[in-house]
Parts: sequence; structure tokens; C-alpha cells
Amino acid sequence: MLHLEIITSEKLLFDGEIKLIKLPGVSGSFEIMTNHAPIISTLMEGKIKVKEITDVVSYFEVKGGLVEVSNNKVKVLVEE
Repeated sequence: MLHLEIITSEKLLFDGEIKLIKLPGVSGSFEIMTNHAPIISTLMEGKIKVKEITDVVSYFEVKGGLVEVSNNKVKVLVEE
């Protein structure tokens, strides 16, 4: 299980426990799941897909941003 925060300059878009997140990376989309290696990566314009532990799937349209993953915590800073 991962803890995810998706943050804009103005508000918190998401804060909760998830199974996976799919992100629009510079070199293509990629997924992060539990026990992923620590990374910091830039994001391109596109959709973020979040699958919560309840299997609810949410999408967030972003213009770009950054993601940091460490110790099953994912922080995504985005431009809406």
C-alpha cells in the first residue's frame, strides 16, 4: 500500500492510501506500486490515474509537474 499526496500551488487534490498510480513521464507513462524504488521524476502534460485500495479509479488532468517516491510515500506536485 502507498500513501499518495497530489498537490497544486493552490490546494491538495488527493491525500490517501492507494494500490497504484500511473503518471505521464517525460519518456512515456509509468506506474508506481508498493515497494517501488525511490525516484524523483518530471511529469509531462497528461492524465494521472490513481487506483485506491477500494479499487475506485480517479483521473487528474495535469500540465506537468514532479513526482517523488520514497518509503511507500508518493508526493506529486502538479500544474493544473
